[in-house]
Amino acid sequence: MSDAVPAPLYCANHPRTETSLRCNRCEKPICPQCAVLTPTGYRCRECVRGQQKVFTTASWVDYPLAFISAAVISYLGSLLVNMIGFFTLLLAPLVGIGVAEVVRWVIRRRRGPGLYTAATVGAVLGSLVGVVGPLFLLLYSLAGQAGLANTLQSLLWFGIRALYTVLMTTSMYYRLTGIRLKL
Repeated sequence: MSDAVPAPLYCANHPRTETSLRCNRCEKPICPQCAVLTPTGYRCRECVRGQQKVFTTASWVDYPLAFISAAVISYLGSLLVNMIGFFTLLLAPLVGIGVAEVVRWVIRRRRGPGLYTAATVGAVLGSLVGVVGPLFLLLYSLAGQAGLANTLQSLLWFGIRALYTVLMTTSMYYRLTGIRLKL
């Protein structure tokens, strides 16, 4: 039997830090500061980055497609606000889920960094086109050119459209990033 003590391991990124931890993929010694906890154990940051690149499947054309499709569908959804009225606030999350599913279909379920952000910006801009009209009415009313009832009505419609935009885009973004709502 040998009573030899194994030589101490030092972190590959921090040569002065002693460690007993290794990456479970490449066996590189890593300290707790460099270790990333995964469902299968600790890995170094290089192995984690390499694994994340496997999941990026989007091409350059998917970004403008996601932006344009989200903008058009959310604009069409914002046109429904005039027809539905206050109940829009109840239906806005469902419209957001619908927009997300259309975007996912258009980009063929590909994924990439910033892809969902591009779709969200498109949805915000598309739905804000419907907010511009009530904003001008509100400004006109606040300028004193309309009565109190018209001012309050303009303020109410502007608030409903703004809330529609917030509710629709947040539900769309979270649906695209992977959160599923059980309805």
